[in-house]
Amino acid sequence: PNRSKLQDMLANLRDVDELPSLQPSVGSPSRPTSSRLPEHEINRADEVEALTFPPSSGKSFIMGADEALESELGLGELAGLTVANEADSLTYDIANNKDALRKTWNPKFTLRSHFDGIRALAFHPIEPVLITASEDHTLKMWNLQKTAPAKKSTSLDVEPIYTFRAHKGPVLCVVMSSDGEQCYSGGADGLIQGWNTTNPNIDPYDSYDPSVLRGPLLGHTDAVWGLAYSAAHQRLLSCSADGTLRLWNTTEVAPALSVFNDNQELGIPASVDLVSSDPSHMVASFSKGYTSIFNMETQQRILTLESNLDSTNSSCQINRVISHPTLPISITAHEDRHIKFYDNNTGKLIHSMVAHLEAVTSLAVDPNG
Repeated sequence: PNRSKLQDMLANLRDVDELPSLQPSVGSPSRPTSSRLPEHEINRADEVEALTFPPSSGKSFIMGADEALESELGLGELAGLTVANEADSLTYDIANNKDALRKTWNPKFTLRSHFDGIRALAFHPIEPVLITASEDHTLKMWNLQKTAPAKKSTSLDVEPIYTFRAHKGPVLCVVMSSDGEQCYSGGADGLIQGWNTTNPNIDPYDSYDPSVLRGPLLGHTDAVWGLAYSAAHQRLLSCSADGTLRLWNTTEVAPALSVFNDNQELGIPASVDLVSSDPSHMVASFSKGYTSIFNMETQQRILTLESNLDSTNSSCQINRVISHPTLPISITAHEDRHIKFYDNNTGKLIHSMVAHLEAVTSLAVDPNG
């Protein structure tokens, strides 16, 4: 503040507290003292200094020593109070918890070669090998033991050891047999292709082996969304946008053994899986929100799982259904963000949870349950 404002402030203090007049003196360096200050404090008058308030207020004030200030303002017990900024402690806690919010995993392998989205993958049951299915019309086989250091990453780069070509459109799903000797893929072209898997130590630059392609399984007239392989019966299950589910004998290239939902009573099947607790049963989910269990031997629908269908709600679609590997439980992934668990014996819902911000499209359960 300028000099005139200071003079006004001092004058007001003098009127209220009967302080002696403080006349500004440019030539004298001595500082006036209050008549109310004890004598032992008079010698400390040179300790008076300016206290600047936060810049937002744009103000400053002349302040004496602690005891003098307490005496003049009569703060009493308030003088011993301190103010703690809660925001400071909050910031400190957040800083300390940053480690808890960080990812606890890092990529181990980076598989580079596909030219479009990857829709599915399947691991070899024995070897460190996997097969991927892509919208670039191909499947690729990868050996995770054949790696190379990545240039700008701590993960290892993996190049494909074999590329499977036969589909005329995006490849949407892939499964592998229980011994890893064959794999099967379904595509947007309506075909199910059977393949003999190659030796995982094959040279990527070897000549093409025509015996790898076993031939197509014909019958579907629209995209094949999902596949499931039965090791017990050497059977293959498929679900298609043509509205049907089909059961195939994988030992030969022949028409389907049986067809389910051919009248599309339940809608379009979106996913299919084998019921692990009963190898003769399969479970399938449909676009109308139904999930049903079928007997593959009698071709009969034996149970439809409980559901709260709302004909006005377009988010009732079930995107994926899987069977628990050890218990008679089916698990479904929903467009409305839910994951639900059903008892296969009663069809009753036994658990439901919301774990994602958007639709749930894929599920997997540890083989040990």
